[in-house]
Amino acid sequence: MAVKKKTTKKPAAKKKSAVKRKPNAAFMKPMKVSADLGAVIGNNPMPRTEVTKKIWAYIKKHGLQDAKNRRNINADDKLKPIFGGKKQVSMFEMTKLVSKHLS
Repeated sequence: MAVKKKTTKKPAAKKKSAVKRKPNAAFMKPMKVSADLGAVIGNNPMPRTEVTKKIWAYIKKHGLQDAKNRRNINADDKLKPIFGGKKQVSMFEMTKLVSKHLS
């Protein structure tokens, strides 16, 4: 008698839904920018996502990322008032400090 081997089938992979995520309305709401922050990114009201993009563009344009630890941002004269007078902040701390300049 021949012994039949059991074949194990892997369960079919679930298909990912083709529905795109909708952006959170709170992040897309235009916010007023303080005068200090306006000196860096402009004074027009803009969503938080756009504020973050413009700040990073400014940081990269002026080479303000720390050379040794790229997670740290070195403040220039325009960024010091936004960073609460600190010379250097982490990128995570930066978002917290920037949010204080939005209303």
